[in-house]
Amino acid sequence: MISLQQISKIFNPGKVTEVIALKDISLQITRGEFVVIVGANGSGKTTLLNIIEGAQMPSTGRIEINGEDVTPLPEYKRSRWVARVFQNPNNGTAPELTILDNFRLASLRTQGKKLTIGINDAFKKKVREMISGLGMGLENKISQPMGNLSGGQRQALTLLMCVMDNTDILLLDEPTAALDPRSALVVMNLANKLNKDLNITTVLITHNLKDATQYGNRLIQLQEGKIARDLNTSDKGSLQLQEIYQWFE
Repeated sequence: MISLQQISKIFNPGKVTEVIALKDISLQITRGEFVVIVGANGSGKTTLLNIIEGAQMPSTGRIEINGEDVTPLPEYKRSRWVARVFQNPNNGTAPELTILDNFRLASLRTQGKKLTIGINDAFKKKVREMISGLGMGLENKISQPMGNLSGGQRQALTLLMCVMDNTDILLLDEPTAALDPRSALVVMNLANKLNKDLNITTVLITHNLKDATQYGNRLIQLQEGKIARDLNTSDKGSLQLQEIYQWFE
């Protein structure tokens, strides 16, 4: 599904401000895996997600998705495989548009000029049904501007919007960092459900170490741009929260 082969990323190479963000990373992620990535600030977590998404190009190495070399492809050309949820709930939606119009845009993400999508009653019914599963009471408010919603509501809707079109990979970049505990729980449980129900390959960056133990079937620790630990389902399942805290001491 995702194959990173000897990926390195150097910012400002050859200058006094040079930063080596990733150092010779090789990583294989199979279809349907839910991989959780932890690490201190500056360990390379967001850079790794940016490179998978195509928001940044690697300095060296090769990236494959579904066996296809996507190394030179920019973000918009990888959108047929990859969707991303950012830390800031405002980044995933258009605040001036209604909930329905946001879902319509999401369904058009990779479909070019199919402008009729989202204007019929069947589409509205589908959106309402998807939203009703959140238990937030938003299914009857699809004509409300997205900007009027809370951060937790917007983040949950952003997750649903990610699966409106064909999506193989879901990148979650600290999606609950700006949310209250109740909203964070809704978002994380939804991400877990989408991963299981749709078999979407999911990569989560989090500083919430409790979430790192509770969600996902694989846990990776990045440290100074390298993979320090890579725990499979069995090893992750037996891991205690206190042990992860010790990784950062």
